[in-house]
Order: sequence, then structure tokens, then C-alpha cells
Amino acid sequence: MAKYKLPKIQDMIDAGVHFGHQAKKWHPKMEPYIYTVSKNIHIIDLEKTEEMLDTACKFLYEQASLGKVIVFVGSKKQIRDIVEAEGKRSGALYVNERWVGGTITNFDTIKKNIDKLLDYIKGKEEGKFSIYTKKERLLIDREIEKLQLTYGGITSLKKSPDVLFVIDPKREKTALREAKLSNVPVVSIVDTNVNPTIVDYPIPGNDDAIKSVALILRAIADAVEEGYKEFGKSEKEKKEKAEAEEKEILESEKIEKTAEEVAVEVEQKLVEEVVKEENEIAIKESSVEEEEKVEE
Repeated sequence: MAKYKLPKIQDMIDAGVHFGHQAKKWHPKMEPYIYTVSKNIHIIDLEKTEEMLDTACKFLYEQASLGKVIVFVGSKKQIRDIVEAEGKRSGALYVNERWVGGTITNFDTIKKNIDKLLDYIKGKEEGKFSIYTKKERLLIDREIEKLQLTYGGITSLKKSPDVLFVIDPKREKTALREAKLSNVPVVSIVDTNVNPTIVDYPIPGNDDAIKSVALILRAIADAVEEGYKEFGKSEKEKKEKAEAEEKEILESEKIEKTAEEVAVEVEQKLVEEVVKEENEIAIKESSVEEEEKVEE
């Protein structure tokens, strides 16, 4: 049973998840997820949203529990803070500014820029730049700020992401294109103006309103957080099991070594006893010979 909670339909209504775009701006493939039209605005079927959000959360929970790298992608100005906060809380990485082309398809180059940022931060903390002029330090600070905006949410990325959660795939088309080329699964909020077939796990909903995005993202982040907790437990259990097996092997080797030492000691004692008996016999025979000589 999942340890995270999903929002109810009433919660979605209160957050405005059901409001789509103007009817004239709709995408025909969103028709199965549209309930009706009200005042020329498409109204999303929240029963479908609830069902598909559940499916998406189960998938992300499973991926997180396996230790997969999940990245939240949302660069709209009004949701940047939410994306950052939920990413940090859940343990996922995040991109809340511009998606840098090549983050998936050309990761080696991206990794160089991430390493450059980390080196700058480390150098600043250790005071390595104190020997530079004020102008040079100012230029370095500006470079750090620039890199931080772009790569700040993915500094711990060691390889290409395994899963993306995207807010507004129409806006984040570069990320989607790279994910598709690299077979990286995508979970996404899809509004009525988006083709839902371009993502693997669509969640019909309002991707513009702050409350709507915050509600859905909170549910997604809860699932990811619980998944990573499960992964942490399994890793801890594996470590403890490995340590126990190693200890058992060491104990076994110790017992074998002790048994060998005992066997050697017993063998030495037997040899000593045999030598002692032979010496005693030799002494007795020598005494007998001397007595015989005296008698003669």
C-alpha cells in the first residue's frame, strides 16, 4: 500500500485543476480528457485526472524506490519556486530555469559545466580567490551566479536522468525531444492545448495556475519522497546483510584457524609423547646393557 496521499476531486476543484484553455486553442487528442465547455473554456474531466495522477505517482514511486534519478522540469516564472521547493523536499533534482540542450543527449559536456560550478563554489569556500583582485573576484561571483541559475538544481547529477516530470511539455519541448531520443520516460501535466500522446504518463490538468501546479506537484513529490525512503531502507538492509555475511565469513575463518591450531598442538603433543617413550625405552635398554656388562 502506498504511503503517500493523493488529492481528492474536491481539492482539485478548489485549486482550479479543471480549467483548461479557450476552446479554440484545444488539441483534438485531448478530447477524451475534456468533460465539457463552459464560457468558451474547456473543462477537464477530473475523474480522469485523478485516475492518471494515481498511475503517474505509482510509476514515480516505483522508479524512486529503485534509486532512479528523477528530474522535475518547470521553467515558468510563476512556478519556479514551487519546483525548487518540492524537488529539494522529495530528493529529486530540478530544472526551474532554462533547460540546457544536451542535458540528456550530451551529458559529458554538461558534466564539465557542473564540475566547473562545484570547483568555483569549493574555491570560494576555501578562500582560494582571496589572492585575486576585487574585479576578478566580482567576475568569478557573476560566473557562479550564472552557472547556479542553470545547473543549481542538478549539481549532484552523475549521469543522464532516468525519468523526467515536466510541467507544460509544449514549453519544455527541448527536454521532451531529448527524452524521446534517449528513451527516457516522461511524466507530465498536460493542458487542453497539448498533445497528450507525446508523453508516457500524461496528467490532464491546468498547467498555468499556481495552485493547480502546486497541488499536483505536491502529490508527485510525496510519491517520489516515499520511493526514495524505501530505496534508502533497502540499501541499508543490503549493507547490513553484506556486513553480517562478512562477519560470518571472518568468524568461520577464525574458527577454522583455531581448529588448525588445535590440530597442530595435538600433533605436537603426540610427537613429544612418542619421542619421550622412545627416549625412555632407549634409557632402559642402555641400563640393561650396562648391568649385563657389570655381571660379566
